[in-house]
Amino acid sequence: MKRIREQLGGVVAGLAMVAACAADAQISIDVTVTPGTAKPIWVSLEGLTGEAAEALRFDLYVQGFNFTNAEAAQYNIVGSNEGNLLARATDRFTRSQLLSKAYSGASLRRQVHAFADDFVQALGRKPIAQSKIAFKGEAGRGSEIFISDFDGRNSQAVTRDNSLVYYPSWVPGRLALYYGSYKLNRAAIFYHDLATGIRQSFARYGGSNLSPAVSPDGRRVAMILSKDGWTDLYVCDSDGGNLKRLTTSRQDESSPSWSPDGQFICFAGKIGERRSLCKIPAGGGSVQTITTGGVPSPTEPDWSPDGKWIAFTAQFRNFQICIVPASGGTATMLVEGEDPSWSPNSRTLAYCRRQGGGDYVLSLLDVPTKQYKDVSRISGSNSQSQPSWAR
Repeated sequence: MKRIREQLGGVVAGLAMVAACAADAQISIDVTVTPGTAKPIWVSLEGLTGEAAEALRFDLYVQGFNFTNAEAAQYNIVGSNEGNLLARATDRFTRSQLLSKAYSGASLRRQVHAFADDFVQALGRKPIAQSKIAFKGEAGRGSEIFISDFDGRNSQAVTRDNSLVYYPSWVPGRLALYYGSYKLNRAAIFYHDLATGIRQSFARYGGSNLSPAVSPDGRRVAMILSKDGWTDLYVCDSDGGNLKRLTTSRQDESSPSWSPDGQFICFAGKIGERRSLCKIPAGGGSVQTITTGGVPSPTEPDWSPDGKWIAFTAQFRNFQICIVPASGGTATMLVEGEDPSWSPNSRTLAYCRRQGGGDYVLSLLDVPTKQYKDVSRISGSNSQSQPSWAR
């Protein structure tokens, strides 16, 4: 664990950036525009070469930008990457300079991520290029929890369970995770402080202990337990105290997700024999259905940080990533895949999709434009799923 802790210095800085930006204005999906129908914003790129150009194209493409020549672009980016990064961005329409800056003190790729964040922030958007993603990675005969940069680079396994692990959940603004593991020969939930390497058992009740989900303030954890005979939704304090059962259904509940104000928990449940999205007050109360416009078998919900949307997985012939207004309504199918997780900007989703050989790869989707790209190949893992985006 000492080696892992030493490697996490850059991750600490990245999560500090996310926390510092939490109060900034967020870019969200315009509710008057059907998701998936927006046009990309055109950008030109001149002077950057090799890894720098490739990284910047990735960073911006998954946030709704695309690339053209200088005469057709709205924004012109000119730079050089001989040694450190120098970059300037101008608005061709207003003839104004958005930023001009030199970057140093980190790898070239991270300098590019910093410029991408500065660029989108100059446009009034919330930056994500220096954010982190946790996920389940198949490794050997089992699986481990990995973390990486948002583009899949600098990945590392942060567990050595040599077992089946599942559903990591970041503690907001901290270098810490809750996740599930069969390391003790049955499903248990663990808390893992990545900054110190300290890991401790969090939930080891009789039966299943599944799907930990941390509240936005980091003070409570929702999870799925079968300790009382049925698979129900529970909530407790972040130290495991004050455990409270929220549902008492004979139908299996799964995949809790908190509203950004911490008032409600969304989950996948069943109404009769039909799978539905539901929500319940975090302190307990009546279960409410979130309609999805006839989209069948919704599961794996994730509530957007701006509170407006819920992403989920739906099963047709293949699994599909969909979103629906948080109040319910008509759902929009976006792309084939599973396990959606919102980024801090409330417009980009991480998800997994099945490749031709049957393994899964992580991808990033810009919801307004439906532009998507696979992340970089993850070293040490041949299949990745269940992403959790740090916020």
